[in-house]
Amino acid sequence: MHSTSVAKAKPVASSSTAKSTEPVKWTPKSIRTGLIARKRGMAVLWNDQGVRIPVTVLQLENCQVTANIRTVRRDHTEYHAVQVAASDRPAKTTTKQMLGHFNKAGVPPKRIVKEFPVTPDAHIPVGTKLSAIHFVPGQFVDVVAKSIGKGFQGGMKRWGFHGLAASHGVSVSHRSSGSAGNCQDPGRIWPGKKMAGRMGGEQITVQNLAVVRVDSALDLIFVKGNIPGADDAQVMVRDAKKKMNALSAHNQVKGLYEKVLPKGVDDLPFPAGTEELAKTLPAIIEAPAYRRSPFTPLE
Repeated sequence: MHSTSVAKAKPVASSSTAKSTEPVKWTPKSIRTGLIARKRGMAVLWNDQGVRIPVTVLQLENCQVTANIRTVRRDHTEYHAVQVAASDRPAKTTTKQMLGHFNKAGVPPKRIVKEFPVTPDAHIPVGTKLSAIHFVPGQFVDVVAKSIGKGFQGGMKRWGFHGLAASHGVSVSHRSSGSAGNCQDPGRIWPGKKMAGRMGGEQITVQNLAVVRVDSALDLIFVKGNIPGADDAQVMVRDAKKKMNALSAHNQVKGLYEKVLPKGVDDLPFPAGTEELAKTLPAIIEAPAYRRSPFTPLE
C-alpha cells in the first residue's frame, strides 16, 4: 500500500471466521487483474507543492468478479484469467444466457464483461466486489478504451500530411493528398497506404499513466493526463505492463529491491483491492510530490 495510507489505517476487529494462514503477498512476478471503470471527464488537482496537475476521473460502478478462467493450451501451458463485470443493468434487458451466467456467479446483471490475464496466484473469489483502492496512488496504469469516432477524414487530418502549396500554382487542391499510384509495375496501390478514410472508433491503449488520487468512498480513480474515449464511456484499467510489471521483475533480478515498486509505494493489494480492504483505509489517499518544488528559487 501507499506509505501515507499505512500511517492512517485503522484496525479491524478480528472475526472468528478469519483464516489463520497469512494472506498471499504480491511478488514482482505477479500479474493482477484489471478493473472496468467509466470515464467521467477531466479535472484539475494541485499537489502539496501547489503544482497544477490535469487528471482524468474514472469511476467504478459495482465492479465484481464473475469467473476465474483456467485453460490448458496445446503446448500444455496454462492460461489464467479473471473475468470482471461492471455497471448493473435491468434483468429484462439481459439475455437469458447472460442471466444464467450472472446467477451462477451470484452477482446482479451487468452491462459489460471483460477478461484480464493474470498469474495463477492472482485468482479472486467469484462475487468479490472490487474497489478503487485496487490501484495505489503513485503507481502507473495502462488504460484501454475506444477512441472517439471522427467519421471519414482526409489525409491531412487523418495522417498529418502537409498538403499542397497554399499560394501559387495550386488550383482547388490545397488539402489534396496528391498522387498515390505507381507505374505500370506494380500497377496498383500497396495495402496499408495512408489515404483518406474513416478515422477514430478504434481501441487505443495509453500506457504508463500515474495514479494521483484514489477516493474509495465514491470509487473514484484520478489518473494523470488524458485517456481516449468520450465521457461516460467504459474503459479498462490495469497495472502498467512496462513501468510496473516488466520493470518490477527486471529490478528484482538485478537486486535493485528499492526500485521494485515506484517511489512511495510500499505494496500492492493482492490479489485485488476489495471493498472490505477499502473500509480499513482512509477514504481519500493522494500521492505526495517527491520532486523539488518548482516555486523554490535555485541557489
